[in-house]
Amino acid sequence: MRDDLDRIRRRWAELPVARAEQAAPAVRRLVEEAAARTAPEVPVPDLGAAVLPDQLTVVVWDAYAQGRGDGLAEAVSALRRGLP
Repeated sequence: MRDDLDRIRRRWAELPVARAEQAAPAVRRLVEEAAARTAPEVPVPDLGAAVLPDQLTVVVWDAYAQGRGDGLAEAVSALRRGLP
């Protein structure tokens, strides 16, 4: 999991802004899905595309810390593979 999250962060930093903005909705969906596992009533703030990989890392680790990470490894890997 850590490797996939690190690879997403590195790839995100290399993406041109236009491509990152195109990919942002998919990342945002996974951020919200992971966050809902630990705090379903708390909305995830939209801080912009630049910080999405960091938000993803935090909410994924939170989900795992609370024992609610089932299926997230596969979702993160699929996201990584789908990045432009």
